[in-house]
Amino acid sequence: MVRIKERYLLVNIIYPPDLPTSTGNDVVVPDFVVRHQPTVDKLTPPILLRAIRTEVATLFGDYGSGALEGHLSVKYHGLATSTFIIKCARAHYKMLWAALTVMDHVPVKNGRPCIFRVVRVSGTMRKVEEEAIRQARKLILAAKETQSSLPSQKSPE
Repeated sequence: MVRIKERYLLVNIIYPPDLPTSTGNDVVVPDFVVRHQPTVDKLTPPILLRAIRTEVATLFGDYGSGALEGHLSVKYHGLATSTFIIKCARAHYKMLWAALTVMDHVPVKNGRPCIFRVVRVSGTMRKVEEEAIRQARKLILAAKETQSSLPSQKSPE
């Protein structure tokens, strides 16, 4: 018997900075925090899959729809980190990658503009999970470092 070969794609949803990074209180929001905002609760795995299938059908027609139809599933969906892991057939992962690259907004009603960035492609779920954890740690450490390097604001006494 031949094992079915699959690919797992780790995808980050990145939001362009549409807000000013400085608020009225002179609190500076780091650029990477603005880009890696949490995703809205309305974005669920079925809505995400429907949007991806629509984009694949637009780009590749009936061939693309048929190629990815039975082999596409969301394995992890983190709203706080704006990250998801999606599984597809090994032969067609580049089609999925192209569809994600072309998507330009969160697929919900009045969805914000965003970029779907494929960070890692792997044959095992374990390696993709390790990369997701590594990125989350790096983001947390960068936020802490930025917070500690900012001048502390003293309250008037």
